[in-house]
Order: sequence, then structure tokens, then C-alpha cells
Amino acid sequence: MFGPARPHWLEQATSAFHRRPKGHAQSKWTSPPMQMYANAVYYPNYRASIECPPSSLRCDMISHVFYAFAAISDSGEVYLENHETDCSIPIDGTQGCLRALAQLKPKYSHIKLILSVGGAKANKIAFSNASSDEDRRTRFAISARHLLDQYQLDGIDIDWEHPEPYESENYLQLMACLRCHLPCPRYIVSTALPAGEWVLCRFDLPRLASSIDFLNLMAYDFTGDWGDPRISGHHAQLYPNHGGGSSHPAIDYILGKGFPPRKVLLGCPCYGWSFLNCNSINQPCNNCGGAGGAFEYKDLPRPGTQECVDEGPVAAFCVGGDGGFVTYDNVDTIAAKARYAKSRGLGGMFFWHGLADKEGDRSLVYTSYKTLHE
Repeated sequence: MFGPARPHWLEQATSAFHRRPKGHAQSKWTSPPMQMYANAVYYPNYRASIECPPSSLRCDMISHVFYAFAAISDSGEVYLENHETDCSIPIDGTQGCLRALAQLKPKYSHIKLILSVGGAKANKIAFSNASSDEDRRTRFAISARHLLDQYQLDGIDIDWEHPEPYESENYLQLMACLRCHLPCPRYIVSTALPAGEWVLCRFDLPRLASSIDFLNLMAYDFTGDWGDPRISGHHAQLYPNHGGGSSHPAIDYILGKGFPPRKVLLGCPCYGWSFLNCNSINQPCNNCGGAGGAFEYKDLPRPGTQECVDEGPVAAFCVGGDGGFVTYDNVDTIAAKARYAKSRGLGGMFFWHGLADKEGDRSLVYTSYKTLHE
């Protein structure tokens, strides 16, 4: 089977990773393949509820859960900002989402639980301060390790959106400091970066690779509810189409710099951006439908619309109803992306976020897992 070298996080993969998920067709895999791809999801703590507990995740086809998000204190330490959800609420028969995640491990021993720090709404100044000198970086790393050990987690993910050019050296030193305090293979260190050369060019990528296990490439939000005027487009296209960002050039750039492909995870969205009064790409838009301009994948396509796939750029969309032109990924585009990831020797895929996926054969996470390992 073509794939990356067997990663340390799956040295003892179990058959639980291959049990048929309820509602899916019978799987042909009865034992772990010799080479395993990552199939990861983010789990946002602000969405945790009785309806969406950690136990609702499809853990038999998920390799890593990135628990989002922890924050950075004024003193530069990693801490649990949403303490009630993370540690106290009754969920899955225990207290707090972190304990609920940890209790999945006896059944799904392959799964790795990673604490993600930051996020799109995080305080950028906190990251800047925490990385600004050796003492602060050390304090950050020690506090991170304390949380990982306290809650039986396997690693840390840094989602700093995004270091400015003058902060690139401090960012690289922060990642190196984390690696020093979180040695491999006991711990996983990852970072999330956008699929755009405008940010990627700020970093010495081979140097970054020496400090991390994964680069989570956020290959989405190439368009959205911003801009003046807003212009409709595919927000997670694999290949460029009439301008705009896309995944393939970013992958080319990263690998062209000598970054190990097995350390790259291709990110995919479980949501779609809406452009009202539009029926195609490259059209001006004054408003967007959905919550904050977006619909979760489990609510797509919109009622009364037909789902279509633009095969050139590899992008799904629907037109009409209450969303106008809605751009997203579906099972066809995810299968194509998974095949692409394999062809480039990437480490696998990840999804933002796992709670917005569908059930059954329309599941993006299931489609990714199935395609990566067929």
C-alpha cells in the first residue's frame, strides 16, 4: 500500500480502528493496514453538549482529536479558559469534556488526544508575548506539559493565526521549545497554518519540520463573508480556478521547501460559506445566509437545492433556497482530496470540525478514512 512511513502514534493500532461504524456499509478492512494515514478532527469545546459529547465522535475511524481551544494567560501560561466545559460539566458519565475524551482510550487505544491552543478568535498579543524570550517560552511549554499530563492528553497543537513576519523567529523558537519539553514519541507537537504562501513564506519550513509531528494545513476559507465587495467563490478548492487560493499550490510550495510530506495533514471544512443572490463563482454579494455567513455540512445541501461538483477545481456547491450560492466539500470532493493526499505522500487529512459532519455514507470523516485506506 502506498503511504507514509508508519508513524509513532500508531505503533500499536488496534482492530477497534476498523470496526464498522453504525449505519455504514460493511468495511472490507478487518485488520490495521501496515501503513496508516491520519484521519483527524477538531472538537470545539464551545460546541460540547449532551447532544454532541465526545462519545458522539466516530472514534473507530478517527486517529487524532484536537480539542479546541485552550488559551494563554497574561503571564504566558497555557490554561483552560472554558473551565466549566473542559473540567466540570456532567458529560458521558464523568465531569468535563477532557475526562470524557480520556475515557474513550480504553476502547479506542489507537486514538491520540491533542490540546489545541489559540484559534481564529484568540488574542494574538498573548502568543506574541509568550514567545518573545526564552523564559516565557519555557513557561509556556512547562504549563502545556502540566495540562497534558493532568488530563491524559497526548500532545499540543499551536493555532496562532498568524505570526507576523517579525514574529517568525519567535514562533519557530516556541515550537522548538515545545519539542524540547514534549519529546517524541511520548508527545505530539503540531501547528496549524493556512494554505497560503503569503503566510508560509514567513517561516523556515525545514526548521519547523524538525520541531513538529504535523503541520495542519488549513486548506479552506479561500473565500468567505469578508471583502468589499464580497465575491463568491469556492472556499476549499483543491486546484486554482479563476484566481483565489487553493490547496495544490500550497502543497507544492511546502514540499518544494523540503518539508517532509508525511508531516502534512490536508485540512478540510465541515461547513460551507453562503453568498446570497449569487448562482456561481466570481459574483458580487451584499449578504450571506446561515449563521455568521455559513452553514454546517450536516445542513447541506440546502432544502430545495441540488448538490453539484465543479470537477476542475474539485469543489462542491448548491444554489438557491436560503443560502444562494453555498460552497463546501462533499463526499465526492473529499474522496478526491484523499486520493490526492495519498498521491503526494501526505500524512493524511483533518477536519474542522467533527461535530458538523453527517451520519452514514454522507459522512466526510468516513469518506476520508475509507478512501485513504482502500
